[in-house]
Amino acid sequence: MTAVTDAVTTRVYKAHARPAWRRALVTREAAIIGILILVIVVALATVENFDSPLTVTYLLREIAPILLIALPMTLIIITEEIDLSVASIVGLSSVMTGILTQAGLPFPLAALAAIVVGTLAGVFNGFLITVVGLPSLAVTIGTLALFRGIAVGLLGTTAITEFPEEWTDLAKANIPGTPIPVIMIPFIVLAVIFAVVLHFTPFGRSLYAIGLNKEAAAFSGIDVGRTKFLLFVLSGAVSGFAGVYFTLLYSNARGDNAMGMELQVIAAVLLGGVSIFGGRGALHGVIAGVLLIGVLGSALRLAGVTSDVINIITGVLLILSVVSSSLLAWLQRRRVAAIGKRKGRGETVDVS
Repeated sequence: MTAVTDAVTTRVYKAHARPAWRRALVTREAAIIGILILVIVVALATVENFDSPLTVTYLLREIAPILLIALPMTLIIITEEIDLSVASIVGLSSVMTGILTQAGLPFPLAALAAIVVGTLAGVFNGFLITVVGLPSLAVTIGTLALFRGIAVGLLGTTAITEFPEEWTDLAKANIPGTPIPVIMIPFIVLAVIFAVVLHFTPFGRSLYAIGLNKEAAAFSGIDVGRTKFLLFVLSGAVSGFAGVYFTLLYSNARGDNAMGMELQVIAAVLLGGVSIFGGRGALHGVIAGVLLIGVLGSALRLAGVTSDVINIITGVLLILSVVSSSLLAWLQRRRVAAIGKRKGRGETVDVS
């Protein structure tokens, strides 16, 4: 009995199972950041005019709506849900901004009303998913068509192009002395808020718990329905804000604005290391994923590559990100099983 006790007490596990440098650097997020840096370096060396301030400005303006929407989308996918209606909410908010401005409402009130419409669209999604109990994929495919149909129905084939000049100028303005658009300021503020909430609060930890096992999360005291409902409301509100910005940036309110943007958002989130099966992901990886898709697309356009080829490359990246996630999970399960067998044979195991 004493020998057994001694054998147990001498078994020591390293802190956090892995060294700190491995936990920081051997991650999908770190890999995406590394690929992003590599793509930028190659583009600077090979693509003409890629290093111009104007290229930076147009790149950040173009991806700003995707960056914004990717913030709540990250939280939603971590809980093993999805929101495919975000682009149609952008279009609906754009149409509401145009109609209300054309009707004579002061632009700040029109923009606020458009954001409220986006929020209500998120409330509708959240109600169907968390109260009625329908799957998010089916609900948001349906509301994608519903919201887009309402937007197109309100304006038809016409477009509203008259907006207050001071607001359109603000949407296109840069931070003084830099090529960075002003829209990056609210994005950075929102990114910091979302990052703190996701990574440093009990609410954020509850999202990972829900994504890993929603039944276990519910038994541990987490209100799964209320949490998911809040995420869809946030998604609708941020999409509404993105719709207002989209309208001002292009001075154009149309029902088909931002068509297909939901695929770009989801591709960036998954490419950034968030697992489509839930329970895993980090916000800095998602931001790097959006920037990677944006930088790659911008460099290829400057190099004369057509949009069809760019879409193919983006699709390949998305498939590789999903496949690599599944492959890494399979390898991890094999490693754990091998460790279990070695322990069963009484061998010494290094769990780092």
